[in-house]
Amino acid sequence: MKRMILLIIYFVVVSFSIFCGSNKIHEEVKYVHTHGQPSKGKILMVASSPAISKQTGWPIGFWAAELTHPLYVFQEAGYEVELASTEGGAIKMDSYSDPRDSSGYSAHDVISLGYMQQKAFRDMLANTKRFTDLKADDYEAIFLVGGQGPMYTYKGNEALQKLFVSFYEAGKPSAAVCHSTTLLLEAKRSNGDLLVKGKTWTGFANSEEEFADQAVGMKIQPYRIQEEASHLKDTTFKVADAFSSYAIQDGNLITGQQQNSGMAAAEMLVASLQKKATNK
Repeated sequence: MKRMILLIIYFVVVSFSIFCGSNKIHEEVKYVHTHGQPSKGKILMVASSPAISKQTGWPIGFWAAELTHPLYVFQEAGYEVELASTEGGAIKMDSYSDPRDSSGYSAHDVISLGYMQQKAFRDMLANTKRFTDLKADDYEAIFLVGGQGPMYTYKGNEALQKLFVSFYEAGKPSAAVCHSTTLLLEAKRSNGDLLVKGKTWTGFANSEEEFADQAVGMKIQPYRIQEEASHLKDTTFKVADAFSSYAIQDGNLITGQQQNSGMAAAEMLVASLQKKATNK
């Protein structure tokens, strides 16, 4: 009988220890990043909601690599990412950016292909918040995803311009790549000056637009960012060789030339955040 009582006490103690331990693990896991490291903060990424190109009649949206490559950099560095869109809800990638597309144009994009196998990523694309429902104060930085959609959904979007500028003026890294840099053709600071006044920046190049137009045999975009930027005063728009990885940082403003530049721009953004954290 005494032995039986001791055994019962033993099992109660062990069970209680396991229960408490599992609760402790659960409490810790709530604050651990998906890659096993504590979150360093949240980065807001904004992508275009689905639209229809008035030039081609194609359904358009965001470019896959301009979302997944920066996302990979941010997550590996220990940051959480919130994905928003211009209208909220489900978003769609440009077909040529889908590595599964029959064109084979982006078949080499193994990073995007890997993310597409993850349910969490597919759910992220299916349930974006509208950017107007979010506050800049909740994030460490902003990153605008490019694609064909921004040429319509970012163009003239004063609310998105205001959000981007609010990050910039708060001293937070503010990044845009490829066609998302169309926002910088119009975005103005609170003093009325263009955000890019006195800045050096980049975006989709004329040479790249020409290549794309010739490839499909028609004019794809309603205007060209480099051409429009050339008409702005007191700013410097620079590009590198077509489709090379090229990004520029000028203060809090970070810009990437096209889909092959998203990772470089994201790395600049992370370096800026780490520098800020070190100087605190």
